[in-house]
Amino acid sequence: MTAQKAVSEGAAGDGGAKRLWGGRFTGATDPLMEKFNESLSFDQRMWAEDIRGSQSYAKALEKVGILSGEETKQIIDGLDKVGEEWENGSFEVKSGDEDIHTANERRLTEIVGSVGGKLHTGRSRNDQVATDTRLWLMKEVKLMRSHLHALMKVACERSEREVDVLMPGFTHLQSAQTVRWGHWIMSHVAAWQRDDQRFNDMTPRIATLPLGSGALAGNPFLVDRQFLSEDLGFSGGVTLNSMDAVSDRDFVAEFIFTSSLLMVHLSRWAEDLIVYSSSPFGFVKCSDAYTTGSSLMPQKKNPDALELIRGKAGRIQGNLSGLLCVLKGTPTTYNKDFQEAWQLMFDTVDSVNDCLQIGTGVLSTIEIFPENMMKGLSSEMLATDLAEYLVRKGVPFRDTHHISGEVVRMAESKKCALSDLSLEELKTASHFFMEDVSSVWEFQKSAEGRDTEGGASRRSVLEQAQKIRKYLDDQ
Repeated sequence: MTAQKAVSEGAAGDGGAKRLWGGRFTGATDPLMEKFNESLSFDQRMWAEDIRGSQSYAKALEKVGILSGEETKQIIDGLDKVGEEWENGSFEVKSGDEDIHTANERRLTEIVGSVGGKLHTGRSRNDQVATDTRLWLMKEVKLMRSHLHALMKVACERSEREVDVLMPGFTHLQSAQTVRWGHWIMSHVAAWQRDDQRFNDMTPRIATLPLGSGALAGNPFLVDRQFLSEDLGFSGGVTLNSMDAVSDRDFVAEFIFTSSLLMVHLSRWAEDLIVYSSSPFGFVKCSDAYTTGSSLMPQKKNPDALELIRGKAGRIQGNLSGLLCVLKGTPTTYNKDFQEAWQLMFDTVDSVNDCLQIGTGVLSTIEIFPENMMKGLSSEMLATDLAEYLVRKGVPFRDTHHISGEVVRMAESKKCALSDLSLEELKTASHFFMEDVSSVWEFQKSAEGRDTEGGASRRSVLEQAQKIRKYLDDQ
């Protein structure tokens, strides 16, 4: 039985399902309200975290004398059995199971009896859900980073393997200067590294324990929050203030923001490849595994995987905007509005993980056409190199920039390439041009001339890849 169907049938039926909050109420709940209110249909993804948090809380209750050692063992063993049912798919959702916390506690009590009713002592679903969400997101960020690392490793491998491939670099989508295919790849890896660093930086803020804050005022049984933090692996310690602890969803917003920025970077990478794979460019061709055809035009091979990555970037940005709108009007402390954060968070996790894995597949299988990349190079792209040639002759750069512009205009008026101009023609622009000016028209030399850290030279590109490899090894 699905979670939504179970709670709806419970409301429409005898109304006798025991709820965590039911003592105050005598009237039946509108079945539509049951459906509107329930979250088990999506928050059941956190079943393992809910069980883990409850087992730790049982130990904390034992430390303050609420539970005996035997009772703690019963509860922990009972929760293990609940977890096994979720694991093997045999957990049966029943009416009244409005969320994962209610469902797990109801099933625990069925297994261990009335002692299960002691588990919630001093605990509220307010601090419980915040704890579960943080535990779940800690795990997912770690997984997401592993997918991002896999993409970065593939990128380094291709950069190193294909380091000798030259291609045009673009500004404003206009041909600009000579770069390397590996240099282009590493330009995106640099952005992905920043994304990974942001995920790493936020982890202590996610891993801050709210459990023990109660509904909002704190725990009256003086549970040891430091013990809970250590037992559950919260590296960021415990939250400062109980009122803030149950209402804080900054960590979800920060996660979705960081994911949004990662998706912006993936989208720009995808856009480049979409352009480079188009017929006018022909620099790359995506594998059949990541493309589709047209229902009408048999010649088409569409880069659907890349287009979907680009499209999903907008969706994740929408999740961020949606969450911020949910949070902005909520008064201190907990409000039911926060339930809306989960689906935005879950969708972000699923979408970004998919995009990272698909992106890794695309990059590892894409075919490149170096000859087409070379065709994209033209001597006009060496106009800056021409100016730099004159700088080496002692001419101030501002003057060389103007002179080079005159040479470009000369070639345009003669309808020829820059490299086709004779030395005599060049000398009309500046007497500093000599026979050795012919070396300017070498694309390989142009790229190799940018031999600074981060530049387009062969040595520099390989160095960039090695820096990322070391970074990944250190994580």
